[in-house]
Amino acid sequence: MPDLPNPVDYAVPGFIALVLIEMLIARARDKRRYCPKDTLTSLMLGFGSTIAGALTAGAVYAMAVWVWGFRLLDIPYAWWAWPLCFVLDDLAYYVFHRSAHRVRWFWASHVIHHSSQHYNLSTALRQTWTGFFSMAFLFRLPLFLIGFPPAMVFFCAGVNLIYQFWIHTEVIGRCPRWFEAVMNTPSHHRVHHATNPRYLDKNYAGVFIVWDRMFGSFTPELDEDRPRYGLVKNLGRFNVLWAAFHEWIGIARDLWSAPWRAKAGYAFGPPGWSHDGSRDTSETIREKWAGRAQPTRHPGEGRDPPSSCSSEPSAVAA
Repeated sequence: MPDLPNPVDYAVPGFIALVLIEMLIARARDKRRYCPKDTLTSLMLGFGSTIAGALTAGAVYAMAVWVWGFRLLDIPYAWWAWPLCFVLDDLAYYVFHRSAHRVRWFWASHVIHHSSQHYNLSTALRQTWTGFFSMAFLFRLPLFLIGFPPAMVFFCAGVNLIYQFWIHTEVIGRCPRWFEAVMNTPSHHRVHHATNPRYLDKNYAGVFIVWDRMFGSFTPELDEDRPRYGLVKNLGRFNVLWAAFHEWIGIARDLWSAPWRAKAGYAFGPPGWSHDGSRDTSETIREKWAGRAQPTRHPGEGRDPPSSCSSEPSAVAA
């Protein structure tokens, strides 16, 4: 197999340059869009994720090669195989991403990415430290079993990750209609990061928004309901270790105290699930929101960043 480079390594300087450019734009338009403590937390989480990825890359690649040994087809490094691999890898990402919001075990790793109450390019750098532990790599194994070479799949996955960087911004409004119809965009992804009840667990796409349209998880961004970012219950602090591990700690506590019949639900049920119904899932939050009269919004009301970045205030969107 050819030794293909990791495209993300070449993209890092561009990531840094774009973050700096967006900071300058935010300084001119609205300084609240960037918070130094929040941005530093994002950078540290990104750095930790890079280290964790380097430590586990060998094991993931070895597993991919082992599964590839049982492949159904011998797919060559041909011109037609690359776009096919990219599209199917994006579909695998969609399945993973949807599972990461619907299964608490996977959410415990993915929650890091949603933990900022700000939405800017530095937020894209908030990545998990525990992806290997949560076994997120399982979702790409079918590609190797089909017959796509591991090096090809990992290269396509890197390009997919690079694409997703630019959609973490409020600087870009909406793209041309034809582009919004097919591709994931900042507008679509703002919805995904929002805690507004109508937006919870929507728009899981990586590159192609068509997956959400096909599988019923698409919701457009509405001017009258502008996104509020973060978690349903925000962290309330800028502690990097707490951001990286808080949900795993929550799972451990629940498993310790829950009755035996409910333990599996606290690990593999949807986030917010409880055996006695004392907590809210995204479904119950939407049901409560839909069941009451919707307040009248005034023009311009909506997507306002936190008024201060001295701490991340706790808030529950309902």
